[in-house]
Amino acid sequence: MIKDLTDDEPLKVIILFSIPLLIGNIFQQLYNIADIVIVGRTLGVNALAAVGAVAPLFALILFAVIGMNNGFAVITGQRFGAQDYAGVRRSVTISTILSTAFTAFFTVIFSFLMKPVLFMMNVPPEIMHNAFWYIQICIWGLVTVNFYNLLASIVRALGDSKTPLYFLIFASVLNVFLALLFILKFHWGVPGSAVAVVLSQGFSALLCIFYIKFKFPILHTKKEEWIFDFIHNKDDKQFAKEHLAVGIPMAVQFSVLGIGILIIQSVCNSFGANVIAAFTAALRIEQIATMPMISFGIALAAFVAQNFGAEKIKRIKQGVKRGSVINIVLSIVMAFVMRYWGSHIVQIFIGDVNPQVIKIAHDYLWISTLFYFFLGQIFIYRNALQGMGRPLIPLTSSCAELMVRAYSAGYLAVKYSYFGIFYSGPIAWISASIIVALGYLINIRKIDKKFRTQVS
Repeated sequence: MIKDLTDDEPLKVIILFSIPLLIGNIFQQLYNIADIVIVGRTLGVNALAAVGAVAPLFALILFAVIGMNNGFAVITGQRFGAQDYAGVRRSVTISTILSTAFTAFFTVIFSFLMKPVLFMMNVPPEIMHNAFWYIQICIWGLVTVNFYNLLASIVRALGDSKTPLYFLIFASVLNVFLALLFILKFHWGVPGSAVAVVLSQGFSALLCIFYIKFKFPILHTKKEEWIFDFIHNKDDKQFAKEHLAVGIPMAVQFSVLGIGILIIQSVCNSFGANVIAAFTAALRIEQIATMPMISFGIALAAFVAQNFGAEKIKRIKQGVKRGSVINIVLSIVMAFVMRYWGSHIVQIFIGDVNPQVIKIAHDYLWISTLFYFFLGQIFIYRNALQGMGRPLIPLTSSCAELMVRAYSAGYLAVKYSYFGIFYSGPIAWISASIIVALGYLINIRKIDKKFRTQVS
């Protein structure tokens, strides 16, 4: 259902919008969680390491696609906030065209470069075969992942965070069923898990299409709304540039984050299967733990985009301030949970057969949880800036985060072995949080002054 986020009390609106997002994001992570649990417990540590070794590479590509779609949806949300419904439909069509083109490009490029990339990532020979086929299948199925995320971002831009949740729940259950079927019944091994992921995402995309067709008349496009002349028509060219001006920086920003994870994984891969498996399990758990903060940030982006389009700057400031406080509380709560129960959750992935893996994962969580405060603030200020159509500051913070993460991972790994890698992420979070917080404060003052001047 379409929802206007420009009315009612800001914190109430953001919380109600974020709850379905939180549940949906948790189920989104269940795709990866199901892979790790099923592969780790049925095929062993080496199979788990194969999935974990290439997961950051797929995340890098996926981050780029998701970032681009979220950027395009900012324009959609702003048009909706301004009650320009024809602009909403045109935004949807051009977002679909651009997103499909970029996804096809990523698929072709990485399909040809996959083996050299895996060698550069230091993937151990004993897990190379399974790692290659897992990531190759995921890349071939990238189109299904893209269409779900594109449609979900459009629906969320119109204030509906519940509908994508229902489809994710169904698809997550289907993913578990298919993974068990392909691995245990068909004996496809690690590649069977990748096939399950691709097919499940495809079903969630189809469900989104049917729901939009029957329940979202505002998104029912006409034939002429799919026709663009980017060469001769200045309006079409400008509209495409408007989307790309937000979508490309956000795609680059998300890619930079993925590259940082990829660098750490490459360093981690050099320490063998046990460290890879432990790092993989710990990261999956941490992704679940940080979902409340991430979901609140995504909700804030939709809230800011609609209110920016409606020129309600005071509501934006109220929402960001209260969102920051909420994420401080969430960071403390989730840090406590992970510090004291994280090791027990790791055992779900691999059982009790390998205490060394559990110990390594515990060490990572014990370090990273100390810095969740900074991570929570990144999600608030980064999404607020993106909702206002100001992607350059988040991009700058992501680049700084990448440089700090890469340098500290390489330097600390040499001095303190894999234990030093665990500090690289938190150090990067501190630097990024400072940049986006200052960037938001500077930009919101400029925007507030600009609108005050126009009113007077």
